Amino acid sequence: VQLQACGGGLVQAGGSLRLSCAASGRAFSSYATGWFRQAPGKEREAVAAFSRTGGRTYYADSVKGRFTISRDNAKNTVYLQMNSLKPEDTAVYYCAADDRARSWYSRTVISGYDYWGQGTLVTVSS
Repeated sequence: VQLQACGGGLVQAGGSLRLSCAASGRAFSSYATGWFRQAPGKEREAVAAFSRTGGRTYYADSVKGRFTISRDNAKNTVYLQMNSLKPEDTAVYYCAADDRARSWYSRTVISGYDYWGQGTLVTVSS
């Protein structure tokens, strides 16, 4: 499957953005999907994730209550709605997908995904 992420940009603190990740090649509904981010000088970290069935979601503590991951299987697209953005949310955001049976913990680490999008830059100004 190929992933194409978009929706990043420059926004003021307190603003909102919605990232999209469109998949081609296979139906997204059978994949676990996740959003990661990497700030300058820092390691890539998981932000949010969906289980393969969509029955479980994960959010990093730093984004709980502000970010929402969702998926539209008909459009083969996963979204990350980001509200109340903070300067510390500035990073390149990556979407990821995987169709293997893995532990739920694995969905919160880089090694838990076989497919990655190219990244989209989010910059939050103070």
